[in-house]
Amino acid sequence: MLRMLEQYSSNLEDLIKERTDELEIERKKTDKLISQLLPESVARSLKLGNPVEPEHYADSTLYFSDIVGFTTISALSEPIEVVDLLNDLYTLFDAIIATHDVYKVETIGDAYMVASGVPNRNGTRHAAEVSNMSLDILHCIGAFKIKHMPEIKVKIRIGLHSGPVVAGVVGHTMPRYCLFGDTVTQASHLEATGLPYRIHISLRTMKILASLKMGYKMETRPSKVKGAEDTFWLGGRDGFTKPLPIPPDLTGGASNHGISLDEIPPDRRQRFLDRQNKNKMKK
Repeated sequence: MLRMLEQYSSNLEDLIKERTDELEIERKKTDKLISQLLPESVARSLKLGNPVEPEHYADSTLYFSDIVGFTTISALSEPIEVVDLLNDLYTLFDAIIATHDVYKVETIGDAYMVASGVPNRNGTRHAAEVSNMSLDILHCIGAFKIKHMPEIKVKIRIGLHSGPVVAGVVGHTMPRYCLFGDTVTQASHLEATGLPYRIHISLRTMKILASLKMGYKMETRPSKVKGAEDTFWLGGRDGFTKPLPIPPDLTGGASNHGISLDEIPPDRRQRFLDRQNKNKMKK
C-alpha cells in the first residue's frame, strides 16, 4: 500500500508539473498576443488591474500611408483576394517596422498608422526613425506584387508630421491604444494631399531632420494657399542606397487617388466597366 501511495504521489507530481508547464506556455502566448495589441507598459498595468491614465507626449512623429486606387482594386477583386492583398502588404510592413524604433498604432482598411516617440520617448530621434522606416517601406513597395493582379502596381502615399500628441487606452471591451491631437490630423492630411510613391513631410518634420544633420534629401513643395506653410518631399538620405520607385508624372495631382483603366488587365477591366454600368442603371 505504501508503494502504491508513493507511486500515486509521484504520478500526481508529474501530472501537476505537466499541467503547470502547459499553463505557462499558454500564459506566454496570451502575453505575446496582448503585447501585439497594446504597448508593453499599458498591457502590464491592465493585467495588474491598474487604470491607465492618458499621457501627453511633447515630441513625436506620426506616419500615415494609404494605397492609391484601393477602392478600384477592391472592386476588381473578390473579397478573399482583398484580404490576402492587405495581409501580404501589412506582413511586409510589419517586418520593416520591427527594425526601427517605432510603434504600430493601427490599420484601418488600407490605411497604416505608425508613431515614434510614443509610447517610448526617444529624444529627437523620432523623426529620423519614421523617415528611415518610410524610405525602407517605399523601397519594398516598388517590388511588391498583387498575387491575383500582378499587372497592377501597388502605389502608396505617405505623410509624416511631428508634434505633440495625447495617448490613452479607449474602451474596456477590446481596448485600443489611441493617439489624439492636431499632429494626428496634420499627418493624415499630408498623406491625403500627397502623391503616389512620395513621402510628404511637414515643415516641422523637415526642420527636425535638418537639425540631425544626417544628410536627408528634401525638396520643397510650395504651398498653393496664400499664407500656408510649404511642405516637402523626402527623397532619400546619405548612405541610403536602396532603389526607390519613380513617382508617376501627374499634372495637378488629378490622379493621385486612383488608377487608370490602362493599368487594369483587360479581363478584369471589362468586368469593372460592366459593374459600373450596372450601378449607374440602378441609380
